[in-house]
Amino acid sequence: MTREKQAQLRKSVMPYANAETRASIIQLLNTILPFFVFWFLAYQTLSISFWLSLPFSVITAGFMIRSFIIFHDCTHGSFFRNKKLNDFFGTFTGVITHFAYEKWKREHSIHHATSGNLDKRGIGDIWVMTVKEYEKADKWERLKYRLYRNPLIMFGLGPFLLFLYSNRFNRKGPKRKERLNTYLINAILVSAYCLIGFTLGWHVILLVQLPVIYIAGALGIWLFYVQHQFEDSYFENESEWDFVKAAVDGSSYYKLPKWLEWMTGNIGYHHVHHLAPRVPNYHLEKAHENTPPLHKATTITLKTSLESIKFRLYDEENKTFVGFRDMRKRLKTNISQRPTTH
Repeated sequence: MTREKQAQLRKSVMPYANAETRASIIQLLNTILPFFVFWFLAYQTLSISFWLSLPFSVITAGFMIRSFIIFHDCTHGSFFRNKKLNDFFGTFTGVITHFAYEKWKREHSIHHATSGNLDKRGIGDIWVMTVKEYEKADKWERLKYRLYRNPLIMFGLGPFLLFLYSNRFNRKGPKRKERLNTYLINAILVSAYCLIGFTLGWHVILLVQLPVIYIAGALGIWLFYVQHQFEDSYFENESEWDFVKAAVDGSSYYKLPKWLEWMTGNIGYHHVHHLAPRVPNYHLEKAHENTPPLHKATTITLKTSLESIKFRLYDEENKTFVGFRDMRKRLKTNISQRPTTH
């Protein structure tokens, strides 16, 4: 794609990069209110049976993910036209989703500015090692990476590490606004949990709230993981890296059933989002449908997305993801091809 065509492609989605106050308010109402309603139903049915309560917790987790999409749009300044409204509702949904608004806003902006850039990895993204890096790594570094990429660790322990550690602490030397925002959200969360524990019972946190945040966290990590970790995803070194290619070729179109599209705030149109982060979630589908070049983006489904679990390392030479099994075969081949000494 030529520079001229790239510029035209970005220009073609700009009409959708406009927040509509009415649409945003409606989304707040049909997301935040159901979140608290289903949480309350999970609590109420807990007195009858945990197994009766659990389905309501699962639905609540779905609305927590939808709340995160609002949070996410606020970090991009795309949910409302007014910056103060974005900051307020970003912080508010940050409490619901257990994310520090200003901290994640900074990290996520770096992710957008460096996605697919092999020379600028490490902030706001999934840890990806190249085949060559893995070959050169020592045993300890390889073990850490294999544990990190293990599905049981990433999607099993990942939510706990995300909510209890990563989201709760500031980086070294944060700006005052970022530091105070993290403190504020942490303080509200501690107060909320104490209120629930002392008024409703500490078992409610364990049997209602924990399933909600765990399910939402695991599914949220999956959504973030799968939309950049597909076989022919785009990765280049700084000298060759291109923003538009990284957006369209390095982000997938996760084609989901309509009800899941709604629950996940259209985040499946990830290629559109990376091309134009200021497009609010409720305009992503229209931007995709009305922009034919975007139809060429890699499309994955619920079934085909499961294949991404086996993609662990990026092969720079062949421009594709490979698994550890492929890596072992490569290492054995390299060893067998080494000249023997007599």
